[in-house]
Amino acid sequence: MNLSEYINGISSGSFDEQFCKLYGSSEKAVLRARARYLSAAEGFSRFYPESGDIRVFSAPGRTEIGGNHTDHQHGCVLAAAVSLDIIAVVYYHAQGVIRVKSKGYEPVEIKLGNFEIIEEEKGTTAALIRGIAAGFAEKGVDTGGFDAYIISDVLSGSGLSSSAAFEVLVGTVINEGFNGGGMSATDIAAIGQYAENVYFGKASGLMDQLVSASGGFVAVDFANTASPDIRNVNFDFDRSGYSICITDTRGSHDKLSDEYSTVFSEMKHVAEALGCEFLREADEEEFFRRLPELRRICYDRELLRAAHFFGENRRAVEEAEALDDGDTERFFGLVNESGTSSAELLQNLYSCAEYKEQQIPLAIMLSKRFLGGNGAVRVHGGGFAGTIQAFVPGYLTTDYAAEMERVFGAGSCYILTVRPVGGYELKI
Repeated sequence: MNLSEYINGISSGSFDEQFCKLYGSSEKAVLRARARYLSAAEGFSRFYPESGDIRVFSAPGRTEIGGNHTDHQHGCVLAAAVSLDIIAVVYYHAQGVIRVKSKGYEPVEIKLGNFEIIEEEKGTTAALIRGIAAGFAEKGVDTGGFDAYIISDVLSGSGLSSSAAFEVLVGTVINEGFNGGGMSATDIAAIGQYAENVYFGKASGLMDQLVSASGGFVAVDFANTASPDIRNVNFDFDRSGYSICITDTRGSHDKLSDEYSTVFSEMKHVAEALGCEFLREADEEEFFRRLPELRRICYDRELLRAAHFFGENRRAVEEAEALDDGDTERFFGLVNESGTSSAELLQNLYSCAEYKEQQIPLAIMLSKRFLGGNGAVRVHGGGFAGTIQAFVPGYLTTDYAAEMERVFGAGSCYILTVRPVGGYELKI
């Protein structure tokens, strides 16, 4: 379709059914989607005025639901793709170059054919794009050129994984444009992780990319990290009468790298004391039986964090089972248990070095006070600063968001739906 057909399609409602699938069926959600996609069309026309036929793509952010800090110990995770996403208007061409203009950022241009790792490029968008193109090339896919204008509402630092959404978006653009859609969601996720690890220079697991690429609720077992066990969980959350609310408490992530790495190293220390490489390989009963001996080798906090892993790994599986059974009461009970374990055992609600700043405990306290036992609330993602997650009854959602924003500022609370599809091409 050309740009005029695309704009007319948005205005006439031709995309509305797809918008409902991606963003929820409310009139407000559809109208917001129309405005975003029209804005993307306007931005594309300004930066690439000589283009021909275009195609339109979307990739979602993700929310972790169960398995707080379990994946790096080869544990189990439950997560879901959400209605916040990154969208791209794309023009394919044969100029041997990829040009990407993201709203609010400088344009990026990558010449194809050079897939060498460039040290000076690490940590940049260009490195991610080059790495994704290289990943496809290694699998025998010749990536041609394209121009893309991108708009994102998956904010960096929101705990919703904007980097994975971007990687899946670019992977989907390449897969659909040059590979006939031949690669699976798992393949696209693996290429995104490869680009992030090798070209961008950031260590990351596969969870974020898998969920963004797959869509819906996704249960992942990382016992075999080279080939994790992945399954979609059948549950229509929109019909449950609850919304997922993510509140950005707007605490700073500066100086927190050591906090995140310490969680990993402390859990691993306990695993090694038990004769294992990762806690997933350890026996929980042996751990508790040997606590007196382990206290002579490990710090108490290390032992508490290991205890969190054993319980949280089990809960992630049980949460998926509860959703399979449609048992929301049991599911919310497990989510609340997860939140308590993160607070008391994992201890990732605030940084001990910055103990005066406790935005996450404050937000959780306010949420519990407001919800009065309805739904569930927990820390979201890595913790120490950032976001909390709440499952809020539909009739309370608007008031809950207003209460969170009264304390943490306008726009701090995101009301989300679970998105049933991952990387996606919108078509008339």
